[in-house]
Amino acid sequence: MSEPFKNLINPARIREAGHHLARVWPAFDRRRFEKLALAQLDTLELKARAMQIADALEATLPEEFSQAADIIEAALGPAGEGDELGFATSDAGLAGWICWSLGEFVARQGHKHPKRAFAALHALTQRFSAEFAIRPLLLQHPELGYQTLEQWTRDPSAHVRRLASEGSRPRLPWGLQLKPLIADPTPSLPLLRALQDDASAYVRRSVANHLNDIGKDHPEHVADWLDAHLPDAGKERRALLRHASRSLIKQGHPRILAAWGLGAPFKGEAALTITPKRVRIGGEVVLTLSLTSRARNAQTLAIDYLVHYIKANGQSSPKVFKGWQLTLAPGETRVLTKKHSLRVITTRVYYPGVQRVEVQVNGKVVAEAEFVLQR
Repeated sequence: MSEPFKNLINPARIREAGHHLARVWPAFDRRRFEKLALAQLDTLELKARAMQIADALEATLPEEFSQAADIIEAALGPAGEGDELGFATSDAGLAGWICWSLGEFVARQGHKHPKRAFAALHALTQRFSAEFAIRPLLLQHPELGYQTLEQWTRDPSAHVRRLASEGSRPRLPWGLQLKPLIADPTPSLPLLRALQDDASAYVRRSVANHLNDIGKDHPEHVADWLDAHLPDAGKERRALLRHASRSLIKQGHPRILAAWGLGAPFKGEAALTITPKRVRIGGEVVLTLSLTSRARNAQTLAIDYLVHYIKANGQSSPKVFKGWQLTLAPGETRVLTKKHSLRVITTRVYYPGVQRVEVQVNGKVVAEAEFVLQR
């Protein structure tokens, strides 16, 4: 059985933090810090653990923020190099998941000293990621924040450059939503222009996810971006833009599909079968899709499927899943299969009943079938 995710922050990490903070600031009350940080730790999930450690830091680090930030920076280990992601605390200093709590302390205590706070996050993000911690500061100090991020797009560290994009994502998972950017994403667009051809794949992946976030609220912005940046794109930029387009492709957005040569309706016949017809929660079904072209020319097809899951109130809610991408020759018949898991996961609750499945090709539904989900 795999280790619980929450144990990424554990008593050993807390004691390491106490050791390194006391190493650089002998007046640090390590015993009190560890007592507060370890209190009922086993009962807490990951984020709650990080927040409790931040509470302990607030209770034991100096009230003067600049001094506290100096101590935190002095306790850090060497900065990560390149796209390195294996951050971990060592004898040299702190790194890895404990830095989530250090960043949270900076976010809470640094709002009255934003320049010093941004400087501390510049250091922290090179040992973990400050993508959560920077977001309250961007809301409280947007002008200074975006000026700082613009400077960071030229930083030698890929981790800092990535933070310019990841920290300003409108809908970062687990992170505080940046509602002003959800309403109007234009302040972050210069950052993405500066970073979309970055030498680091780590940075480019963040840009793609940022654009995908924007597309959830402003699909036309992403369509305009493709019009401007796709025609002369090299291999790496094309890959970034394709990843940025993934949600809108699934939704069948006409301009996005057209930009990728996927706008033409499917010409042919499609049939979907599902086996078994009845399945218990925790099992799986097999989708079999048969496509026969009736076109005179080859067809480039983006194929996804929608499962209309039954909800608690008996209504259904569609969830889009990635299917296939292929080119179908004139007159060709292609049979495609995919297993679809109904394993219980934390982000979805299954309810028994008839579950409808639709297949869409280039954004248009071409076939459907049903299966019965049982307890």
